[in-house]
Order: sequence, then C-alpha cells, then structure tokens
Amino acid sequence: MGLMPEGIKLFIVGLTGIAASFFLMSYLKAAGAVMLFLFSVFTLFSLYFFRDPSRNGSFAENEIASPADGRVMSIKEEGDYLVLRIFLSVFNVHIQRAPLSGQIGRVNFIHGKFMVAYDPMAKENQRNSIEIKTSSGKKIVVEQITGAIARRIACYVKEGDNVSKSQKIGMIYFGSQVALFLPKDAKISVKEGDKVFAGETSLGTI
Repeated sequence: MGLMPEGIKLFIVGLTGIAASFFLMSYLKAAGAVMLFLFSVFTLFSLYFFRDPSRNGSFAENEIASPADGRVMSIKEEGDYLVLRIFLSVFNVHIQRAPLSGQIGRVNFIHGKFMVAYDPMAKENQRNSIEIKTSSGKKIVVEQITGAIARRIACYVKEGDNVSKSQKIGMIYFGSQVALFLPKDAKISVKEGDKVFAGETSLGTI
C-alpha cells in the first residue's frame, strides 16, 4: 500500500502538529491534549484518504477497466455517448486510472457548480475532461467531477501523452464523481448499484 504525494505533504504537516502538541502540553496541558487529538485524527485520515493501493488487474485488449473506485450511479445514453457514472464517497480511493490504452487528446477544465457528487445534476459541477484516443480509433472521455467539499482536481496527464490501461491519470479530493463517456455500441457488464475498483473491475468491452 503506497501513499500519494499529496498525502505525504499532509502527513508531514500532521507529524509536525503532533510534535508541537507535545511541546505545548509542557505549558498548557489541556490545550496541548486537544491539539494532539486533532492532529492525530488529521494525520490518520490523511494516511487513509491518500492511500495508493497496488492494482494489477488483468484485462483483454478490448476490455474497459474501471477508471475509479466507487458505486455505479447510472448507465445511460447522453448525446452521442453511453455514459457510466461512478460515485466516490470519502471512504473510496480517489485515484483515477485510464480505462483503455491510447493517446491523450484534449484535456479541458470546466468551471461549474459545487453540488453534492451523488446528485444527478452534479454533472454540471466543476470538472476536468480527459479525452483518450484508442489504438482502434475510438474516442472515450474520462470526466473528473468535484463534489461540494474540497472542490479540487489533480490531473496527471496532458495532451499527446500515451497512457496504458489502468495507468494513473488523476485524483479528485474528498467525495466526487467520475463519468466515463463511451461509444454507444460499448457492451457494459456492470449494473447500477455495483461496486467497482479502478484498475481491477472490468466494466465491459468496446
């Protein structure tokens, strides 16, 4: 089990706070104890939330790997795409992975609203759209959508990058949604309510 770079920074902040708490307890015992408790919770939560588990799922070339951990919210046609939406609670790993191998096309950050991520209208929230052009010529899009709390998105890829299936492509903070835009002829093997895991769960074939 690894730890994301963002988590390492917060872990160091937490350890510094814990050390300062012990120092404060020498002068103000009650205040130091409260500070120690708060920084201990902060440090443990940082270790948990920013965990980076190893994912070694095996997929056929045309299989679609889940881009996120979470619960399938909906699977339906939206415009020219078949869209599968995944809700991530604060207890899920928040790293996004490439569902298929290919080349990164347009990466587009879109300003928007900040509704709770499980709201059907959260598709209008602030989001980052990552286009992937597969070797077969298909185009898919992974959309990172913020929730109502932290509202921060990290993207690890840029236009022109080549990515492998299940490679890390980004992270969303503290409760969010990931939408996967697929061609309408994609064959989906999961259903609404299913739990999925990035880099491990097959969503179907393309």
